[in-house]
Amino acid sequence: MRILVSGASGRVGHLLVDKLAAAGHEVIAGTRHLDDKFNSDKVELANIDLLVNEEQLVTQLTDLKLDAVYFVAGSRGKNVLQVDAFGAVKLENATEKAGIKRFIMLSAWQSTNPKGWGEELRDYYIARFFADNWLMDHTTLNYTILQPGALLEETGSGKVQFNPKSATANSIENVADVLAGILNAENTYGKLLPMGDGETDIATAIAKL
Repeated sequence: MRILVSGASGRVGHLLVDKLAAAGHEVIAGTRHLDDKFNSDKVELANIDLLVNEEQLVTQLTDLKLDAVYFVAGSRGKNVLQVDAFGAVKLENATEKAGIKRFIMLSAWQSTNPKGWGEELRDYYIARFFADNWLMDHTTLNYTILQPGALLEETGSGKVQFNPKSATANSIENVADVLAGILNAENTYGKLLPMGDGETDIATAIAKL
């Protein structure tokens, strides 16, 4: 498949690009850091700027001739309205207008449930709420929204759980592996997937959804 990863220079995005390329896909690393280095010659860098207007994104995505789009971008609190909220919505809309059906969103635990938020990172959660609900309610994309808890800089175990009863830690590598694993998993279409590190290997956990 030919896949765009928007936010490819981030912690999850960089790993995801490498994993998708290792699986044999043609990967477009969407980033403003065009000097970034990845582990495969199958990776093509593209300047995907979520601050541009939607029409420009439609043109870029159409020209790239894509089969799927990932949103794993984030402003790390520096521009949540323009990137995490409206940037995500523009990419969702552009994906649909470009005739691409598969869209995978990296979101956050309880992103669509304001009662589950604390005060910490509240602006970020509001941005995620807006972007995730727009994806569900205003597009016809074959979407999956992944909702991990806290991200940890550690080696992945390859084992996870979906729909945990409370927020659990997630190794960044496990999150990237789940994102790659759900690409063609039609049983995840149209679903919110809360996740955490767990005891079930990723392929088995995805198959059981």
